Amino acid sequence: MARSIVNEVPKHELNQLQAVLWDMDGTIVDTEPYWFEAEYAVVAEHGDSWSDELAKSVVGFDLLDSGRFMIEHGGVRLTPHEIVELMLDSVVTNLKREVPWRPGARELLADVRAVAIPTALVTMSWRRFATEVVDALPQGAFDVSVVGDDVERGKPHPDPYLLAAERLGVDITKCVAIEDSPTGVASALAAGAYVLAVPHHVDVPMRHDVNGRMIRRETLAGITAAELASFVN
Repeated sequence: MARSIVNEVPKHELNQLQAVLWDMDGTIVDTEPYWFEAEYAVVAEHGDSWSDELAKSVVGFDLLDSGRFMIEHGGVRLTPHEIVELMLDSVVTNLKREVPWRPGARELLADVRAVAIPTALVTMSWRRFATEVVDALPQGAFDVSVVGDDVERGKPHPDPYLLAAERLGVDITKCVAIEDSPTGVASALAAGAYVLAVPHHVDVPMRHDVNGRMIRRETLAGITAAELASFVN
């Protein structure tokens, strides 16, 4: 469990951090292998060929965009929506067997909640999948959620993060987004948030053109809400 921040950061400094906005796949849960497995299965049955390189290319994408990519690069003979539904069936089945938590994610989420900093889930997964993860967390882990079927333009566009900030009633420029992919980082930065990048299955290059609004760590383990607050301050 991450240590409490109550005695580490003055209350007025904590208040500078208006919300923490969480990506899900690869950030809270290590479900990317489930998605890779689902993509290979769809292409094997309905397309031509697929590769790990292609699978990594769509990490963080809006699911319908992933479906379009699979049609173009994997020769899949289905509609994007049909592809997404088949993949969701597979991933949800695996998730019901085991939720593969990322190190430090639940501890940091609990630390943020302990000092009443608002939280939002901002994922390109569709709601029927995101619900499985949310239901496995303590009740009230997130104040709001934005999922892939909530927005017309998904990541890397800023829309998902802007919608999350709107639903929370916070200033996006006083929020920290936690992401694991270049696509998600681009979305959060475009929205105006600070970004903590924690690469996992794909590398996330540092952006030096964003006025210090991005930091990168190897893991969430040991990170506290205090560190997130100091980033904004």
